[in-house]
Amino acid sequence: MIIKPVIDGVVARSAHPLGCEQAVLNQIEYVKSSQLIPNGPKRVLIIGGSSGFGLASRIALTFGAQADTISVSFEKAPSEQGTGSAGFYNNYYFKRHAKRAGRIAVNIHGDAFSKQIKDDVIEAIETYFEGEVDLIIYSVASGVRPKEQPGQFWRSAIKPIGQPVSGTTLLLENDQWYNSTLEAASEEEAEATRKVMGGEDWEAWIDALINSESLAHGCKTIAFSYIGPELTHPIYLDGTLGRAKIDLHQTSHSLNLKMANFEGGAYATVCKALVTKASVFIPGLSPYIIALYKVMKEKGTHEGCIEQMLRLFSSKLYGSERVPVDGERLIRMDDRELDADTQSQVKQLISEMDCGNFMQLGDYSGFKHEFLNLNGFDLQGVDYSTDINIDKFIK
Repeated sequence: MIIKPVIDGVVARSAHPLGCEQAVLNQIEYVKSSQLIPNGPKRVLIIGGSSGFGLASRIALTFGAQADTISVSFEKAPSEQGTGSAGFYNNYYFKRHAKRAGRIAVNIHGDAFSKQIKDDVIEAIETYFEGEVDLIIYSVASGVRPKEQPGQFWRSAIKPIGQPVSGTTLLLENDQWYNSTLEAASEEEAEATRKVMGGEDWEAWIDALINSESLAHGCKTIAFSYIGPELTHPIYLDGTLGRAKIDLHQTSHSLNLKMANFEGGAYATVCKALVTKASVFIPGLSPYIIALYKVMKEKGTHEGCIEQMLRLFSSKLYGSERVPVDGERLIRMDDRELDADTQSQVKQLISEMDCGNFMQLGDYSGFKHEFLNLNGFDLQGVDYSTDINIDKFIK
């Protein structure tokens, strides 16, 4: 079959296998052409390693530190009804290229929230890593978490807290500027979002690994977060997402005490705003991102996932004697985003932007290009007229 991009609003309904492979290869080549990660980890567990920061971390550490990896992800496999998710192909091709480089790459498919998957991972650590890991990366992006009672779930809600907030979404399906208002979350919705996206499951993973004696001496763990400028706070930091991220930050402190028993540490890592499958949903964030991209690209400070992760591991987590953190003990990878002059220019651009000029004033083309890339489309070197045998991947 010939696979073309299918977008429903801001949701991709198709993924291209060869494009996903090319996207993985592009990140591999970037790492190979860059400075290696000094004293990097050799046995890494990535919880949520099929896309975004998780996948970029896996690539950076495999090809920049010669690390072996185990990754957990919950991806949709291809079937007669559809192509499956991009993360499925990312896993498939990453493993192929890692093995060619002589590295161990184990893909475990399943719900990272479940006890069964935690048990499966501990067994894999025993089998492939001689029972210990040096680094645990928590990068789960899910909107749903099962409760202990069968058939019951917590569901996250991207909403403000206290009062409604209006914002703009850029509909990638038809390149439209769409204004909407989000009603304030109930306390129940805020708590459910914390349960899904906060630090509780991260801590459950670390506890399970400690109990199974799977942490090596000096082991570290990180989880990814976002804060953003004041401009985005009403919908992000001051909303349900922010409450979950604050919980994540607090969890890093309690985990740090536990990791100290192994001469290691736990850190929440605050990243730069990027186009992800999640960020395109958040009203008000898309105009900010296209303005930010425009300014940072002109200043030469823009970073994608792979550039940011390689800088994280080579200059912060492993490149210095002590891990550099701010006053709240956060690793700040958003330092270039929050540069005062950058934010001043971004704020000015957004004040001038509207439904008639956003494509000209902001970097909308770069925004859409990155979204298509996430799903294996719009990549140089890929022949999109190729007839893809989906049966091969189904098998």
